[in-house]
Amino acid sequence: MNTDVINGRSVRREPHYRLRRNLTEAAAVGFGVVITIWTLVPIYNMVAVALESRGDVFTNDIWPAKPSLDSFWIVATQGYWYLEYFWHQFGNSLYVGAATVFLTLLIGSLVSFSIGRMRLRHGWIVSNAALLTYVIPSSFLAIPFYRIMQKYGLTNDLWSVIAAEVTFATPYAIFIFQQYGVSIPIELDEAARIDGASPIQVYLHIYLPLMAPALVAVGTYALLLAWNEYLYQFLLLSSKKNMTVPVALAQFLNSDEAPWNYMMATAIVYALPPVAIYYAFRRRMIAGLTMGGVKG
Repeated sequence: MNTDVINGRSVRREPHYRLRRNLTEAAAVGFGVVITIWTLVPIYNMVAVALESRGDVFTNDIWPAKPSLDSFWIVATQGYWYLEYFWHQFGNSLYVGAATVFLTLLIGSLVSFSIGRMRLRHGWIVSNAALLTYVIPSSFLAIPFYRIMQKYGLTNDLWSVIAAEVTFATPYAIFIFQQYGVSIPIELDEAARIDGASPIQVYLHIYLPLMAPALVAVGTYALLLAWNEYLYQFLLLSSKKNMTVPVALAQFLNSDEAPWNYMMATAIVYALPPVAIYYAFRRRMIAGLTMGGVKG
C-alpha cells in the first residue's frame, strides 16, 4: 500500500514538476531573447546609419530606403578630410594594442612565476599591492599621469599610452596567472631543475606552454583594454598622425555637420579586429578564466 501511495504521489506530482520546469525554461528563453535584442539593437543602428547615403540618423525608417556601401568605400580610401590619416591611425592602434599585450603578458607572467613557482619571499605583498591599485579609479590618475609623461618628454608619444595601458592591465594579469598557476603541478618544475634546467628554462619551456589558455585570456583582455580606451589616448596624443582611431573618431563631433554615416562605418571597420580575435580564441579564453577556479 505504501508503494502504491508513493507511486500515486509521484504520478500526481510529475505534471506539476514538468509545468514548473517548462515555465522556468520559457522564462530563461524569454530573458535571453530580451538580452540579445538589447545587445544587438545598437549594432543594428550602427550598420543602418553606416548604410545611409547621407548619414541621417534622425529618420523614422527602420532600414535605409536606399542602402549604400559608399561610406565604407570613403573610409577605405580615406576620402573624407577627417579620415585623411585613418590607416595610419589604425596602425597606431594596432601598435599600441600589440605592445600593451606583449608587455602585460611579459610582466604579469614573470611576476606570477617569481611569486608562485620560485616561492619569492613576501611575494604576496607584491600581488596584493598590485590589486590595490584598482581601488583608485583610472580617471583620477589621468592628470598625475599626464604630468609624469610631460616631465619625461613623452607627451604626444604612443609609448606614453602604452605605459598607461600596461599599468592598468598588469595587476589583473598577475591575479589571473597566479590563480591559473595553482593548477600546474609544482613537481614539473622540481623535476626539470633536477635535470639541470635553469629558472629561465623552466619559465620558457614548462611554465609558459602550460599557461597558454591564461595567456590568451589575459592577452585578449589587454588588447580590448588598449583598443577601446579613450581618456588617456585623448589626453596624451595631440597630433593627427599620432592619434589612435578612438581619438580620431571623436574629431567627427567637432564638425558643424557631422557625417554620421562615415563615423559609423569607421567604427564598424575598427571593431572588426577585436571581434575576429575574440571568436578565434574564445575557447582558450574560457579555459583560461575558469581553470584557475578548479583545484586538482
